[in-house]
Amino acid sequence: MVPFAAVTAPATAASAAPAPVAETVRAAAPETVPILVAVAGLAVADESRAGYNRDLFKHWNAGLNPSDGCNTRNEVLIAEAVTAPTVGARCALTGGQWWSYYDDTLVTPANALDIDHMVPLAEAWDSGASAWTAARREAYANDQGQDSSLIAVTAKSNRSKADQDPAQWLPPAADALCRYTSEWLATKLRWGLSIDGAEQSALYRLAAGCQGDEVTYTVAP
Repeated sequence: MVPFAAVTAPATAASAAPAPVAETVRAAAPETVPILVAVAGLAVADESRAGYNRDLFKHWNAGLNPSDGCNTRNEVLIAEAVTAPTVGARCALTGGQWWSYYDDTLVTPANALDIDHMVPLAEAWDSGASAWTAARREAYANDQGQDSSLIAVTAKSNRSKADQDPAQWLPPAADALCRYTSEWLATKLRWGLSIDGAEQSALYRLAAGCQGDEVTYTVAP
């Protein structure tokens, strides 16, 4: 911060204390790039699972609104419902419907869904999160700042995916491939995560089939 020049004020019997100067923190603006450019924008590096433990990514925390009684999981479910659930005491969800785009399936009730980390926690660890602070890993694990980061999907599809990248697993619904590729890229770009060689090859192959698509992401604070 550039220091202010000293200013001599007239002496008074009770001079008011100077008001604090607020620093303006600007949120990053969304960026949109062609899908092939998005692949090219990711660093390529070897991955390592050494030291990984899922508990190093604290989730689910109190979410965007700590006073609403809903944790991150339930906040995502409420936000992504195609038919809104009833929100009861302690954020108990009843009714509602969700569309799991991985397998083109309409799902109810809420407990039939998993909240998938688009880039799984273990994959994030392998790709750069091992060097993060605990607070940044918690922010990643509960990220609602970009719609593509956390996705409500069938438990079956999420558990089939597990911690695999697009070289190893893709959603079974054919119409999901371009959206999935774009959202994977958006998440890696948002968090500055790298890709390995096999992942890069798979992403280029997928992106070639989605030409004309764009990837929109916002760099994480």
